[in-house]
Amino acid sequence: MSANDLLARWTAPAKYRVMADSLALAVPLVLGLAAIGWRLSGIIAAVAAAMIAAAIALFAARYRARRYHQGWLVHALDRERPDMEDSANLLFADPALLGPLERLQQARLLDRIDRDSPDSLRPDWSRRLILLAGIMGLIAIGLTLFWPRPGHGPPTLAPSTEALPATPGIPRLTAQNLRIIPPAYTGLPPRDSASLDARAPVGSRIEWTLRFDPQATVPAILPVGGAHIALRRDGPNWIASRLLDASFLYRVDPASGRGPTPPLHRVDAIADSPPQVRAISPAASLTMVQAGQRNWTPVFAATDDYGVAATARLRVTLAIGEGENVTFSEREIAVSGSGPPRDRRFSPRLDFGALGFSAGGDMVVQLIVRDMRQPAAQEVRGPSLILRWPSSRQPENSGLEGMVNITLPAYFRSQRQIIIDAEALLKQKRRLAADRYLARSASIGSDQRILRGRYSQFLGGEEEGEPEPPPNYGEQHSDDDGHDHDQGHDHDHDHDHDHDDGHEQGHDHGHDHGGAPRRPAPGFGAPEDVLADFGHAHDDSPASSLDPETRAILKKAVDEMWQSEVQLRQGHPDLALPFAYRALRFIKEVQQATRIFLSRVGPELPPIDPSRRMTGKREGLASRVLAISPVEGRDGPAAAAWRALGDGPGAIRGPIALDALDRWARGQSAHLPDPLALSGAIDAVHRDPACLPCRAKLRALLWTAMERPPAQPARRRPADAGGARYLGAIGGGKP
Repeated sequence: MSANDLLARWTAPAKYRVMADSLALAVPLVLGLAAIGWRLSGIIAAVAAAMIAAAIALFAARYRARRYHQGWLVHALDRERPDMEDSANLLFADPALLGPLERLQQARLLDRIDRDSPDSLRPDWSRRLILLAGIMGLIAIGLTLFWPRPGHGPPTLAPSTEALPATPGIPRLTAQNLRIIPPAYTGLPPRDSASLDARAPVGSRIEWTLRFDPQATVPAILPVGGAHIALRRDGPNWIASRLLDASFLYRVDPASGRGPTPPLHRVDAIADSPPQVRAISPAASLTMVQAGQRNWTPVFAATDDYGVAATARLRVTLAIGEGENVTFSEREIAVSGSGPPRDRRFSPRLDFGALGFSAGGDMVVQLIVRDMRQPAAQEVRGPSLILRWPSSRQPENSGLEGMVNITLPAYFRSQRQIIIDAEALLKQKRRLAADRYLARSASIGSDQRILRGRYSQFLGGEEEGEPEPPPNYGEQHSDDDGHDHDQGHDHDHDHDHDHDDGHEQGHDHGHDHGGAPRRPAPGFGAPEDVLADFGHAHDDSPASSLDPETRAILKKAVDEMWQSEVQLRQGHPDLALPFAYRALRFIKEVQQATRIFLSRVGPELPPIDPSRRMTGKREGLASRVLAISPVEGRDGPAAAAWRALGDGPGAIRGPIALDALDRWARGQSAHLPDPLALSGAIDAVHRDPACLPCRAKLRALLWTAMERPPAQPARRRPADAGGARYLGAIGGGKP
């Protein structure tokens, strides 16, 4: 047997024993530290404390085991084994370096060493230390389990702060506690408050524990403007609870109104804010693909007051191609975040080859995140980032023709996108609820309406209103090409829409054909609105050069869009697709048939009648000054109450009717700086109309709550010395 094998065999039992002894000492302490971490900060802190303590224990055990080496074994054999004759060091010596007698002694020792087991040299257990460590661990675990945590167990009541005078036979509040149990998703621990005023997240459970002296009979909690909250008796205490859904004011009434009026307390509900998403990289919303780039890693940051979900969805929209040969695709990719829940980072890596992104296309990404609110999480869409891969062929950009060539294809792409959206919705029909399916279809119908309005501008705006449905609307038949049409739809609509011959009748830019005011179409994009902003709304010859044939084709496209919109709004995207496809076909014909030019259009002033010049005739002349109509404010009751509480002519010294003001305050709570303070001041004046400080406080709060008047014109600056001499000279006085 070699010296190394001998050393390993005789030291192994001692090393195992000392490592087991170290772990036996450490296990109770590790469990105690984990229990303390769980008690203070929850399960995550417990796991972290246990892992750190276990790592330290393993390091200490290995450090203790390293002491059992060759020197220890030689010393132990010489001490415990008399047959080694104090020559145990010869067991590990090199025979080539020994003399004849030393080699003889070495051989004798090797024969004797196996007369005993290596276990005889292992150290004893640290029984006392292990027992002490176990006791300490049990004490720590017991304290963490049975020591009352804030918000758990019977509350500790604090003395009342209401300081009401004692009245014989009338109960009054003497001790109080307010327990706040936040929703589980917030991660906030329950807490006890010695005050009856508190702030808590929406959805928290509020629990009151009250004590009265003398003992009350039917105490209650009286919210201002709400239903009473009954208290139930629990030994010497009275308890009640309520789910916090909105901020409120309340009183604790121990004697059913027989004693002095208790003071008001307030509980403010803190709403859960939706998560915030911002783009960290790239900083610009539009980025160009660099030479040799094959992937893209945008970085988003999502923050929330209580935490963002660990996974989010990345919506990726690809637009590949140029001109009419543009294809759209949209997909959503699951993305995992990193970092703490309240501030997560999302860094998806987008491979161009896997996504099918190529030259001449755009990639638009948008991160969709959710918070942890229960039962309904709040979903927020972040900003859109665009990655553009320019094609090798650049579009011509020479004057107006270049502008039209760049601008018009956006219209043609939009109709194709509506078709893509409708087809995608049909594929998701089985997975969507009926109301969700209808809402998505109606949303696509709204996009179709916006697009129809844009194309109607090229027809003089006459298609802006919804076309009148033909007779027997809804009955369908199939034509030769197999497409479904509404009966009577393909007849000529010239008598309904075209007004070229009678353009003088009804040339009203502010109304449609029905006479009702027409609202402007919503914005549809930046470059596309050039035609809408600078083109004339009617197809007179100076504003547009659409030939009659192209105009007729475009009108057919608008009619098909109208039928597509009707079906989409009714929740039938399958019936809308044939109309949408025909509209796209007509649009392509328009693109191939014509180009649109814009002429310079100046102001259209009324013509001057030369026959009235120099005649002195004043018939038909009238003042052009517009009458000033008063602006109706929304704080009439507040202004009336403010005047009644003051010292002016409208002041009221006695009781004031505050019911209208109270209703106004409740209706305008979203616009008031502190609605609870205003409600409390109204309640104080209502209970004691003669209280001058209460009236002054209410009047001050009304002043801050009312709408600010518009800015007044600045007064003219007084004349200086030179100006005064000038005014005196022109006024006939002394300069």
